[in-house]
Amino acid sequence: MNESDPSHVTLTLTSDESLVLFAFLQRFSDTDRLTIEDQAEQRALWNLCCVFEKSSVGAFQGSYQEALDAARARLRDDD
Repeated sequence: MNESDPSHVTLTLTSDESLVLFAFLQRFSDTDRLTIEDQAEQRALWNLCCVFEKSSVGAFQGSYQEALDAARARLRDDD
């Protein structure tokens, strides 16, 4: 968690992770399908999950589910 602004999180990825995840997300954006096409995508996602877990420790006051529900509500498009 970024201590200067607690509403932002800074993630650090390797350049390989960044490129593989970008290609993965771009493919999803183009096809609306989340599929692993290479084991490197799976590894990059596992690594990203670990980064999120480390950055999220202690970030939630109250329950995880309540924090997740509130975050989803804030991120949804206004339809």
